Amino acid sequence: MGRIKNNTGKDNNINDKKYVLNDYITGDDIKRLRRLLDMTQKEFAAFVHSSKRTVENWESKGEHITGPVVPLVEILLRRPELAEKLEVPEKGRGLRLWYMYESTVCSVIDVDELKRKVKVYNYIDNPLYRAFGVDTEPDFEEYEEFIESRCFPRTRDKMKLELKKLDLPFYDPIMIIEKTEGRMAEDRFWIRLER
Repeated sequence: MGRIKNNTGKDNNINDKKYVLNDYITGDDIKRLRRLLDMTQKEFAAFVHSSKRTVENWESKGEHITGPVVPLVEILLRRPELAEKLEVPEKGRGLRLWYMYESTVCSVIDVDELKRKVKVYNYIDNPLYRAFGVDTEPDFEEYEEFIESRCFPRTRDKMKLELKKLDLPFYDPIMIIEKTEGRMAEDRFWIRLER
C-alpha cells in the first residue's frame, strides 16, 4: 500500500483529511474487480468511461495505474453491490423517461401507455430527488399527474398562446416535455425522453 494521501495528491499534514487508499492499483486489481462484477473488458470500459483498449493495457502491462480510477476500483472491491445499483435495465416496449437533476440521473421511468403500466427505477437515495418521492410503485394515474406537473397547467390562462409558442396543436404533456424537457422556472430538474 502506498502513502496515505489527501484529495489533492499531496502528503497529509496534521489537519488534512486522510483516506485509506492506495496511490495506485494494478492490472490484477482490475481483473479481480471485473470478475467480481461479472463484466467483460468492454463492459468495464463502458462503466469507467474509458476504451476497451485502455482496459486491455491496464490488465496486460505490469505498470501501476493511477488517477481517478484508483478510488473507484477500491470502493467497488469493497462494495461491489454499488455497481449493480447503477445498472440501467433493458428498455421494454414503450416510453422511457430519464428524470434528471442537472446532470445526475435520479429516476428512470418505463411506461407502457397501452397497458397503462409504469415501472420506476430510482438511482438516488434522497426521495426529494426522485420522480415519485418515497412512492416506488406509482400507478398510471400518478404517472400522469407527475408528467403534467412538469408542464404548464392545463387550466392556464391563455393556454392556446403557450401551445402556439411551442408549435403544438393541443395540450399533451409528453409533447410539451419533448419541446421543453419538462424544465420549470427556477428548477434544475428536467426530463429526457427515449422512445
